[in-house]
Amino acid sequence: MFDIRRLRLLRDLDRLGTIAAVARAHTCTPSAVSQQLAALQREAGVPLLERRGRGVALTPVGVALAGHTEAVLAALEAASATVAAARTGLTGTVRIGAFPTAVHTLLPGALVALGRDHPGLDLSVTELDPAAVPEALREHRLDVALLHDYDLAPVEPDPALDSAPLLDETVFLAVPEEDAARDAEASADPVAGFGDADWIVGSPGTLCHTVAVRACLAAGFAPRIRHRVDDFSAVLTLVAAGRGVALVPRLGVDRLPDGVRLLPLAARRRTRIAHRRGAGGHPAVAACVRAVRAATAAHLEAGAGAGAG
Repeated sequence: MFDIRRLRLLRDLDRLGTIAAVARAHTCTPSAVSQQLAALQREAGVPLLERRGRGVALTPVGVALAGHTEAVLAALEAASATVAAARTGLTGTVRIGAFPTAVHTLLPGALVALGRDHPGLDLSVTELDPAAVPEALREHRLDVALLHDYDLAPVEPDPALDSAPLLDETVFLAVPEEDAARDAEASADPVAGFGDADWIVGSPGTLCHTVAVRACLAAGFAPRIRHRVDDFSAVLTLVAAGRGVALVPRLGVDRLPDGVRLLPLAARRRTRIAHRRGAGGHPAVAACVRAVRAATAAHLEAGAGAGAG
């Protein structure tokens, strides 16, 4: 019988590529990871790892075992969900992760409903970039989370997670009012008219930064990045002050400042709600998913966000 903790290390080595990266993910030393993987290899009785340059790589059998590990972990999640469903009442901590615009707009209503309907739940919210969500769910730092991608920057599904569509949004080019009359407004791609503009983008490494750069490259130019700002309210304030132009999803437009025009693009942002594979039957997870879905529907029905004006 294999040790599940060692299987997790093997799975993460397959995913992350190096012993050092696995050690960082599990907050331990590379030596400790190597010792545990060596013990797993002894349990298996066949080579799972092989030397490759200065590092190690999984053998074909190691890759196959790492793949089976995902199914094992999902089965354990499902077993935990079955036990939890047999208990009376919902109790315990539910850790929810979301990107900033969702924390501002979608989560408040969901948290109110969960607190009212399930007072035994201890709810915890963490704001983080969607790129960090899969790892946080895999490492049990989160139980339910919102993540998104753009058609300009699609993200491959994570085999450790189950997710379902939640929201599909228009992406706008936010420009100062005096610049809105450029030829870009009549263009099939408004971004193309702002190749000489200063651009406001997210921090390097964030999905928002990647999307802005790709949108500009697709329009035939590299953006002249002047400001790096992650909060969309601050981004729109800078646009209103004439400091540049920016891409903003509909959910990021809580209040449109005077002096800003929104030019709709063909690009879309797609938000999904995710949890660890197999955990969907856990009553607390299911209640959280229902509450977020209901809050999202209420937010859309209320007409929150701004259209192009």
